[in-house]
Amino acid sequence: MRSSKSRSRSKSNRNRPSGGNVVNRVFDSSGPEGKVRGTPQQIIDKYNQLARDAQLSGDRVATENFQQHAEHYLRLLADAQREQEARREEQERQNRERQAERDRERAERQERESNGKSADPGEQPQPDVIDVAAGEAESGLVETPESKPKKTSTRKPRAPRKPKAEPAAEPAEPSSDTASEEDTQTAAE
Repeated sequence: MRSSKSRSRSKSNRNRPSGGNVVNRVFDSSGPEGKVRGTPQQIIDKYNQLARDAQLSGDRVATENFQQHAEHYLRLLADAQREQEARREEQERQNRERQAERDRERAERQERESNGKSADPGEQPQPDVIDVAAGEAESGLVETPESKPKKTSTRKPRAPRKPKAEPAAEPAEPSSDTASEEDTQTAAE
């Protein structure tokens, strides 16, 4: 069996807004006439209607009670709308700042392009060139394998292989030409 203490703790946190969009959030309100469910604006409208009905029936206590419930949700709604408006204004301010920065950068770029345009590329500023051979001693740079000039190979390129002779059908008579070719082949191998 659950203790009433733990149940009452969780129950008290049920209707508190936990951030997010309170304007469109659905609340369960436990009023004197039972539960009222809806967005803050719907709950306000319902409690105002109940307050008018109670006033018409002459029940001033119930009228005041419904008006207080309506006022509570009216305050929730007003706070949420103020927060939304503040967030919206902050985003608009940031967007204006970003747009102004983009406009400044665009104007500077156009100014540089219009001032820097010339027909001869030699007139434009050139990057610094470092003479590696002269600057090695003074630059303090470490020589890496990538920075070394590549050595050309001194080996001769290999001659392509001759294709192997396919064994011919056994001739009926050995000729003197065939015998000399066979001797040269075995000598070469």
